[in-house]
Amino acid sequence: MKNVLWFFKAFCLTFAVSFINANSLAQTNTTTTFVYDTTLYKALQWRNIGPFRGGRACAVAGVPSQPFTYYFGATGGGVWKTEDAGLTWKNISDGFFKTGSVGAIAVADADPNVIYVGMGEAAIRGVATSHGDGVYKSTDAGKTWKPLGLEKTRQISTIRIHPKNPDLVYVAAQGSIWNPNPERGIYRSKDGGKTWELVLHVNAGTGASDLSMDANNPRILYAAFWEHQRQPWRVISGGAGSGIYKTTDGGDTWQKLTEGLPEMMGKIAVTVSPKNSERVWALIEAEKGGLYRSDNGGKNWQLINSKRVLRARAWYYIEVFADPQDEETVYVLNAPMLKSVDGGRNFRTVPTPHGDNHDLWINPANNQNMINSNDGGANISFNGGKTWSTQANQPTAQFYRVIADNRFPYYVYGGQQDNSTVAIPSRTTDGGIGREHWYAVGGCESAHVAFNPDQPDLIYAGCYQGIITEYDAATKKERNVMADPYLGLASDAKDHRYRFNWNAPILVSPHDPNVVYHAGNILLKSSDRGQTWQEISPDLTRNEKDKQGKGGEPITNEAAGAEVYNTIFYIVESRHQAGTIWAGTDDGLVHLTRDGGKNWTNVTPKGVGEAQINAIEVSPHDPATAYLTVTRYKFGDFTPHIFKTADYGKTWTRLVNGIGAEAFVRVVREDPKRKGLLYAGTETGLYIS
Repeated sequence: MKNVLWFFKAFCLTFAVSFINANSLAQTNTTTTFVYDTTLYKALQWRNIGPFRGGRACAVAGVPSQPFTYYFGATGGGVWKTEDAGLTWKNISDGFFKTGSVGAIAVADADPNVIYVGMGEAAIRGVATSHGDGVYKSTDAGKTWKPLGLEKTRQISTIRIHPKNPDLVYVAAQGSIWNPNPERGIYRSKDGGKTWELVLHVNAGTGASDLSMDANNPRILYAAFWEHQRQPWRVISGGAGSGIYKTTDGGDTWQKLTEGLPEMMGKIAVTVSPKNSERVWALIEAEKGGLYRSDNGGKNWQLINSKRVLRARAWYYIEVFADPQDEETVYVLNAPMLKSVDGGRNFRTVPTPHGDNHDLWINPANNQNMINSNDGGANISFNGGKTWSTQANQPTAQFYRVIADNRFPYYVYGGQQDNSTVAIPSRTTDGGIGREHWYAVGGCESAHVAFNPDQPDLIYAGCYQGIITEYDAATKKERNVMADPYLGLASDAKDHRYRFNWNAPILVSPHDPNVVYHAGNILLKSSDRGQTWQEISPDLTRNEKDKQGKGGEPITNEAAGAEVYNTIFYIVESRHQAGTIWAGTDDGLVHLTRDGGKNWTNVTPKGVGEAQINAIEVSPHDPATAYLTVTRYKFGDFTPHIFKTADYGKTWTRLVNGIGAEAFVRVVREDPKRKGLLYAGTETGLYIS
């Protein structure tokens, strides 16, 4: 049973991230190619244990001629299809796609067998957004797919298809989250994706955040451009590159629209009314931002509504959709879904099954029929949003970290993005694993979960900003045991007593279940179930004050805390020796203590530089052996890095032969029974050595 447990953990353990400088480390790697007997592992089968509760989805589409057929794209689970209006969903991309994050879906009006999918979600979260690998196409309604290139566009926000020619397609490439890249802007193909031309490009730091096609004249398109970049310590949203462009000749030439718009803009969404081609809305992040409207095809603009709810947390939302049958009706997606029936002057909330809304498709022939997506999955309505289909049939959740206990059957625990923690059995004596079998165990979405695996009665789970709770399995009650009961939302990280990562580590000692560790920039220890906490380390990070300021700029600050930087990102206590603790940070440092925190030694491998130490595994067979997974994906470097030491960190060897060039590694586990049998969980799949 424990072998099964560890194999499961190796595949799904961890959903946070980072890398390493490929050039500085290349000399430690070799290029030897090994060939293995594939029958040794092809006989293994994966079993989905749930939970069947939807995760974030940023792309949806429907088929006007088939009112029960819809598609949605998950941010880690590929493309899903229903042919019964959401009663059941089926994954249709597994085995075809090389990446799992979907940014855009479009179905051809002239031939609904033709579907284009753009990879890489456009809602650029700092801790759970994965890169894409271009565009895929199906010509048989999703039965099979083929790649069409544009791999380096990384994130794709929108795809538009000519209503009468499924071979004429436009792709709005938002570009890399992490660094400037030239492969962004508006791409056009006239031959169904065989070849592409970049018809509109602003600069390497500005990508296309939206694209709207005039339903009455498809030669007319409006493109929204967004200057942006994520760094591990902040999100930059806005600059001179942001703007709105219009073409009237199918993309051959473009005109920048400026009259009445703010000079300095951030993220922008744009939509043209199918009922009235002269009416165009733009939702704009700016100091004087909000919903702008033009009634003359973009020549002049007027600010119609400046309410904060329309543009809050702009990098994550900013979505606007014109009703196809009523020029006065417009929808805005933010944490709530909002609807206006008076041209945008006033809005009311449209309740959805889950908050944080990202995409909307409205049937052009029936504006009461729509599909919406949000952080809880996708949902369909036939009455204008009064009621929706369920999200409880979509196993697409993102989990930051998972851990398992030693019960029989064993339970798996983790924190689901924008939802609760989950404790779920690996199997049941019923017909399956249903909603009645799993439950929350305190903490929140970003939780590390920790407990005594042999007796998981008291469960510790985290949340952002240093929140930590103790859950009592007997009473089913939880209590807050924060070391510093301070919620620093929107404040500068340099002013915090402790800097806690969004995914701050929590650990119960394998030697004493009464001992709990919680890591900020300093390692904290409690011997009384969180009643009191003791500092047992100095600041183990680089402690760079210039990277501990506002979480967002230059227009909108980011308050939730995912940008808190210079933090400890992973901790592990040796199962062989009490008091031997390894700590890795989000800025590339590794420290080791062998006396319970009295003394610490910097054992960082040479050449790592600024990177994220994503996981540390102490060998179950040798106390001196440990494995590091290191990533620099937040710097735009997807190179995989695994390091091994056999002398407590005095020397390190890099071990990545056979791992894909962009399969950056999140976790490595060594089999507890067989020494040297390693499982590597990467961004694109599981590897075994």
